[in-house]
Amino acid sequence: MHSVFGASSLHNAPLTSNLTEEQRKQLCGLLGNVELTLLYKASVHGYQASAFHQRCDRQGPTLLVAYNRSGYIFGGYTSVDYTQSGQYITDEDTFLFSFQGKIPVCIKINTGHYARIDDTGVPSFGQQLYFCYNNQAVVYNSGSSAFSLTGTMYGNDTQLSECEVYKVEQILRRSLGGIFCGQLSMFLLSRVRILMIGPVGAGKSSFFNSINSIFMGRITSKAILTTQFRTYPVRDGREGKTLPFVLCDTMGLEEQSGAGLDIEDISSILQGHVPDRYKFNPTAPFQPHEQKASRPASLKEKIHCVVYVIDATKISLMSDKLQEKLASIRRKVNSLVEENLQRLYVSSYIKSKVSSRLGVPVSCVLPVKNYSQELELELNCDVLLLTALQQMLNFADDYLDDVGHVEDKDF
Repeated sequence: MHSVFGASSLHNAPLTSNLTEEQRKQLCGLLGNVELTLLYKASVHGYQASAFHQRCDRQGPTLLVAYNRSGYIFGGYTSVDYTQSGQYITDEDTFLFSFQGKIPVCIKINTGHYARIDDTGVPSFGQQLYFCYNNQAVVYNSGSSAFSLTGTMYGNDTQLSECEVYKVEQILRRSLGGIFCGQLSMFLLSRVRILMIGPVGAGKSSFFNSINSIFMGRITSKAILTTQFRTYPVRDGREGKTLPFVLCDTMGLEEQSGAGLDIEDISSILQGHVPDRYKFNPTAPFQPHEQKASRPASLKEKIHCVVYVIDATKISLMSDKLQEKLASIRRKVNSLVEENLQRLYVSSYIKSKVSSRLGVPVSCVLPVKNYSQELELELNCDVLLLTALQQMLNFADDYLDDVGHVEDKDF
């Protein structure tokens, strides 16, 4: 458990939490392995709804902590962004809490009730408990039945002495996101390009959607099965900065000759000639435009890591023809590597530690569980997905380290 505090850009005063270290630990115990970042403090920013939304909108899951004059500490959690959309929000993870002695008691929302309405008003839960009501230091209970026993949460003392809102972020996602950004800042490029290759339906698009979901903090479905070459950047949250990698999706491989992605197209993709949204033609390999073919692609346009995506449940059923296609792709990648002696490390590493089935080192086989039927993020899935992504970035780092001193560094 960690707690990080921000600073107000309007008031130039550091934000200091009213929670004790023990209280923070107890609240994090309700939320899991999380980090709390103080976004809003009513005594500093004001009790107005506009002040709350200015600092708390589009921040992902948040925890509101209120204090009253009788010494009660209470509040609520929502896993859904504040966006002022005007929509009713369903959030099964939302809850209210109140410290009873040293231990926070959690009150879950009753079945059949909306968690809140996402409007321009003050923060509220279940259209029942309104904090900073009428832009004043007051909590108001409407008498709704979304939550039970709410009056005992605050001893029926409605006068607030403080109200704070914290951003709630999984430590794993935050720390690995920082590792990605910090590591890649040393690269020659602002972003590395990772190419995903595999049979139709193997999970290439699903892998991107899963990675995107982790950084967005919710399940997303941006990429779909495609016959195009697609480049997908990933943002760290809805309004966050673009992360320093791009996942590149391709048309799927098929057994039959003249079907699926043509092997010759791989060379064009690796060399950076194929534009985003180019539609593949299985019977006619990509032909670079004369203008682009007249010059070599820059390092930032090329592919820096190639990833085979295979459905683990079907690996034993892979046909010899499809396996040979994968082997052909590997040989194509190796032949491009051999064109430059500075890239020998990548090729020799692959050749010396091939596996009998895929022709790649066993250490390069990274099991993941893509999000497919889940409605919420799961930590175990995130660990596997982010570990695989980190390894891809490590391989891209190795490649760029080898070519760095022979490529033009002025991009």
